Amino acid sequence: MFDTMVITKAVAGICMALLFFLVGKWVADEIYMPYGPAPQAYVIDLGEEEDEVDAGPAEEVDVMALFAEADASAGEGLWRNCRACHALEEGRHGTGPSLYGIVGREIDAIAGFNYSGALEQLGEIWTVEVLNTFIENPRATAPGTTMGYAGMRNLQDRLNLIAYMETHGS
Repeated sequence: MFDTMVITKAVAGICMALLFFLVGKWVADEIYMPYGPAPQAYVIDLGEEEDEVDAGPAEEVDVMALFAEADASAGEGLWRNCRACHALEEGRHGTGPSLYGIVGREIDAIAGFNYSGALEQLGEIWTVEVLNTFIENPRATAPGTTMGYAGMRNLQDRLNLIAYMETHGS
């Protein structure tokens, strides 16, 4: 009926196939993961570790002293981040209002723009300090703002940009 040699060959073939796949997996792991498992890509802070040393209060920076040394010509290159939505010509608007004369202007001064109420919490006037804080991180400074800009982290870059904008209409 059944030849034992046929059954033995079939079982041996299955065992060889499994052995081939096992060796193949081992070789692939050595090639693609030479240093062991990869570190965790995203760590969720649960706030359980208290090893961090409190750095204390942040160092106060005199923004106006740094602004006095700001380079408007360097700010001109940074303007490219803003010009997608804003213009520096008086009366010419884009998605956002014209930034002509922005330094010292009322925050919601341009008629016809539906300013989000989030900007009202910044104050009444666009001062250098308010602009600096807002440009750094618009969504954190004025939660609920409709401005879709991620922000500019470098302080000197922000001040150079504000100095450049100040040369237009202020």
